[in-house]
Amino acid sequence: MAEIEIILPKMGESVAEATITTWLKSEGDTVETDESIVEIATDKVDSEVPSPGEGVLSKILVGEGEVAQVGQAIAILSTDGEQPAETPAPAAAEVEAPVAVEAAPSNEKVTPSEEVIAINNSNRFYSPLVKNIAKKESIPQAELDAVPGTGQGGRVTKKDILSYIENRGAAPAEKPAEVKPSVASAPKAAKPVVPSAPSHDHGDNVEIIEMDRMRKLIADHMVLSKHTSPHVTSFVEADVTNIVNWRNKIKDDYFKREGEKFTFTPIFMEALIKAIKDFPMINVSVDDNKIIRKKDINVGMATALPSGNLIVPVIKRADNLNLVGLSKTVNDLATRARNNKLQPDEIQGGTYTITNVGSFGNVMGTPIINQPQAAIMAVGAITKKPAVLETPEGDVIAIRHKMFLSHSYDHRVVDGSLGGMFVRRMADYLENFDINREF
Repeated sequence: MAEIEIILPKMGESVAEATITTWLKSEGDTVETDESIVEIATDKVDSEVPSPGEGVLSKILVGEGEVAQVGQAIAILSTDGEQPAETPAPAAAEVEAPVAVEAAPSNEKVTPSEEVIAINNSNRFYSPLVKNIAKKESIPQAELDAVPGTGQGGRVTKKDILSYIENRGAAPAEKPAEVKPSVASAPKAAKPVVPSAPSHDHGDNVEIIEMDRMRKLIADHMVLSKHTSPHVTSFVEADVTNIVNWRNKIKDDYFKREGEKFTFTPIFMEALIKAIKDFPMINVSVDDNKIIRKKDINVGMATALPSGNLIVPVIKRADNLNLVGLSKTVNDLATRARNNKLQPDEIQGGTYTITNVGSFGNVMGTPIINQPQAAIMAVGAITKKPAVLETPEGDVIAIRHKMFLSHSYDHRVVDGSLGGMFVRRMADYLENFDINREF
């Protein structure tokens, strides 16, 4: 009986660890090759780890709720084959470390206390497990930043946080240093006492629902965006009659040929990409007092999940794809997003995001910017409206298909002129769509 180590796989840039959320198999269970055996969670996305072979799950090495590092063995699989050659441990360069979240390790030997002091607490990295424990114990961020860490680079481990909670409040308050009276010295102001959050009386006829992990991440991300960017939203109504008529003409043939539906989303993306090329200063992010202009156009597409949560898969270098390529990529990412099959790399690196509020019957919205991007576009529902058309014979009233575009942008770097011209340009591309276009 040979044994194979099941390794936590590399999950993309900046992902160095994951929390084991649910073991789908128990010790002693038979598993097939590529069968999902465990669900894991990172700060990026939830995913599953497949079995590398066929056999019996003989031992689980990392329990539910615990954190494992990329390249670490999380379980043992017993097989009927010969003992495989020992897999070498991954080289340090192969395991991606989180970017800009913790101090780089130094070759100089330091004491644990010195390691902790060297950390920039405003950028300190915490695993999802540690953050969940801190939240349950009502530990505020400032207090969490002061918890000594024994992990790599001073990182706070599960053991560190549990030990801190056990001894929390046991240590006596530090005795203030004796200050000799001096005529010239002014008295120091007393440190204000921060009151704890009051308990809420929700009443009797309520149901209290604990946020799941993804909803907590979304909530934090939305609050961060509002605190970071001064949001401004510009609106334009576009006549998309040509697009509606063209799609109605080709959608059946497209389905027969490609075996999948052709939606409006790739058409909207194509117009968006053209507008970004015309106004490249929309495709930016902010780093302190610097503007980072992105040369790649990586379009994020906000996707609603069956759970009610939201995720934003990213089409990398979307400007290199034609309309058919955009359609296939949109359908693929949306399907895998709803089935929880996305990889961490597929939801990061976006430079601009589009969201379709029209799919819920909304005519417009004021979307929140997906940080660290500088803008986001919401497309509303397509509705029939009476409109005045100019013809050689004079003005006439006709029924047209209209849609609102809502463009939210970061007013630190995008002024009203740029933000307004950009959304108007996208509307122009939509209105001038060629109804005789061929695939």
